[in-house]
Amino acid sequence: MSARTVQDAPETVDILLVEVGEEVYGVDASQVLRIDRAGPQSFALAALGALRHGRRTLVYWTDSGEAQLKVDAVRGVSAVPLACLRRMPPAATRSPLAIGLSLAEERPVVLIDLPRTF
Repeated sequence: MSARTVQDAPETVDILLVEVGEEVYGVDASQVLRIDRAGPQSFALAALGALRHGRRTLVYWTDSGEAQLKVDAVRGVSAVPLACLRRMPPAATRSPLAIGLSLAEERPVVLIDLPRTF
């Protein structure tokens, strides 16, 4: 049996799964600088749904500096094969923040672009 090399591994993207209310969203984990407690500079987005409590925040970089998006919970990071990702045309979604779908979970997860939330 031969050793498996990095070139044999399927290309993947690390997706951070987060909860906002009853919804689960995915974000490109490379966009997240850190996960922190929500503070006065954190903001919520009605377009993602109503927060239950919003005690966590995703900190990410924008052209104006750091921004902090409130979320209810962080489920973890999932390495998603590129073959399981689908782009979504803007007309196919109720949220202008949605950029695609991840089909790697038991049900599709809407992917959002963090810089668009600011």
